[in-house]
Amino acid sequence: MRVAYFSPMPPESSGIADYSALLVPALHEHLDVSVVRRGAKRPPRGVELSVYHIGNNPEAHGWILDALRRTPGLVVLHDFVLHHLVAGVTIGRRDGHGYLDAMEREHGVVGRLLGHGVLDKRLPPLWEARPEEFPLAGEVLSLATGLVVHSHYVEDRARAAGYDGPIARIPHPAWPDPGVAAAQIAGDPLIGAFGNVNQSKRVPQLLEAFARVRAEHPAARLLLVGATSPGFDLERRLQRLGLDGEGLVREGYVDEPRLWALMKACDVHVSLRSPTMGETSGTAIRALTLGKPLVVSDVGWFAELPAGVALRVAPGDEEVAELTAALQLLAERSDVRATMGAAALELATGEHDLARVAERQAAAFELAAGGGVVADDVLREVGEAAAGVGIAPGTPEAAEIARRLSEVDLGG
Repeated sequence: MRVAYFSPMPPESSGIADYSALLVPALHEHLDVSVVRRGAKRPPRGVELSVYHIGNNPEAHGWILDALRRTPGLVVLHDFVLHHLVAGVTIGRRDGHGYLDAMEREHGVVGRLLGHGVLDKRLPPLWEARPEEFPLAGEVLSLATGLVVHSHYVEDRARAAGYDGPIARIPHPAWPDPGVAAAQIAGDPLIGAFGNVNQSKRVPQLLEAFARVRAEHPAARLLLVGATSPGFDLERRLQRLGLDGEGLVREGYVDEPRLWALMKACDVHVSLRSPTMGETSGTAIRALTLGKPLVVSDVGWFAELPAGVALRVAPGDEEVAELTAALQLLAERSDVRATMGAAALELATGEHDLARVAERQAAAFELAAGGGVVADDVLREVGEAAAGVGIAPGTPEAAEIARRLSEVDLGG
């Protein structure tokens, strides 16, 4: 089957570009995948399915939304909250009326009035202040002939928004360990946080919790890697907490080899997010590959990580206290770090295995292209294969097969 694949690709600095660079070669084992050049308005002739990777960044995904509007197809929905994308392709293109129409279409007259407040600069931009309340995913859902999502969270939000098409929930693929040497950075333990340094990544809470941990563990170090968002005064916060000396190691945006080297050097990885846009964290997936214990926010996809892999911290009034306790536990218990790290590696090589994910995505693509005919063929072949190896109906093995089929909307 020939598939037109709309996605950002390297050298774009996009997590979804990295995702597609990883996945496309594995998909080629099952399908004829044609990566569409950036800016193309339509799929090439002769394709049987167009697949659109949609995320919240208008720079990376605005052209893909334009193409989806012309030729509906299967959507790989990386974020459920798409307000920033919609604002980028309306307000960002001097189409204020388009933004007002989107707000009214999904949130009624009140939404349109709020949109006017944003355009008139009487309200702060909703995509920054309250994006989770106004996800603006409706248009994308209306154009999607099927969805691939990476979490129960996005699947549930799509269903709650009224989407009644097929949804395949397939894990984010894990990168293979590139085998790079760990960067030489002191810290006992070394705690790493990767990504843009800002409020939504809970950096203020992380800094305060780490300052408390370091008061008891002076050899501990915090490694912050990523660009500082405009308006976020990192230096002032570090000075106030006394972390502007040896306690903190700071690096900005880094290339892929340096990213892996820095991640490998860390004993603990912290991946916090609130509010969530429904995203899956590529750096958290890389941490699984490296067998590193995680501390995450108890929201969205992050909340679905197994307890043996990640310590979850709820955003809110007790967030700093809970985060401090989690970091102190991992600072003091190397055995806990080792156990969690082993569980992380098992998850990466099992549920998130690249070949396994590619096979499941290919099945979802074929189902989207062929509909009920393909579904019937697949179910018949699975049934014949199961009977051929002695798997009878009602057995635990048959139940596991049924569970796997249901994840790609096959079977009952």
